[in-house]
Amino acid sequence: MTVLIDTHAHLDFPQYSKDLEQVLERAYSKGVRAILNAGTDEKSTERSIRLSEKNPKISASAGIHPHGAARTGSGWIQRLEKLALKETVLAIGETGLDFYRDLSPRDVQEDVFREQIRLARRVNKPLIIHTREAHQTTLEILKEEALPSPAGVMHCFSGNRAEVEEYLELGFYISFAGPLTYPRSHDLREALKGVPLNRLLLETDAPYLPPQAYRSKRNEPAYIRLTYERVSLELDVKFEDLAGQVYLNAVRLFSDLLVDRA
Repeated sequence: MTVLIDTHAHLDFPQYSKDLEQVLERAYSKGVRAILNAGTDEKSTERSIRLSEKNPKISASAGIHPHGAARTGSGWIQRLEKLALKETVLAIGETGLDFYRDLSPRDVQEDVFREQIRLARRVNKPLIIHTREAHQTTLEILKEEALPSPAGVMHCFSGNRAEVEEYLELGFYISFAGPLTYPRSHDLREALKGVPLNRLLLETDAPYLPPQAYRSKRNEPAYIRLTYERVSLELDVKFEDLAGQVYLNAVRLFSDLLVDRA
């Protein structure tokens, strides 16, 4: 079976507390070989690491989501750095800016974002970036700060084709999720066509944003196959060729450990 990779999920969230093993079995049955579980705060990062230590098909990232930027507390960056040095942690994030919900003050979001960019540079791990209604400020910060190499990924991309070009120029990969399959996502599908195949990643962001066939239901890694299928159609690329390229991209960005442990 063709190998698929889900480069961003949140399997440590309570939505999976009762049936995680079944969720993973369904994912594996659909060809999902590796899943990167993204931390969103210190506790989530710790849970993600525990998941990755128990299951070789799961890797982790260490990060503070912009929603929780105001709840970090003193010494948070030192604690996060300690977690980031764990072997199964392959990236820093998800971090970034969210000016749509504004659950943390914008200046605090920016400060916490900058600190995590610097952390990524120190530990030599790529960034996983969340940005919503904040592309201009996100780009300004990324241009001002020294970035790790490779830089990272724009997770669950929601911008336009011009913004794709700016992130590509900074060295980022671009990742798409279930919204790409929604009937009204014409602009998002146009943005997809501006991403070179060797800079493309795919994800679920589970439990959120399921593909159109599962709208209003809990998302899970098995459903990523539908996103691969839609991308294959939009780009006129054979499914197997697309999957092979995304596999190479994910390994190139996150390290061989993403799949070697699986």
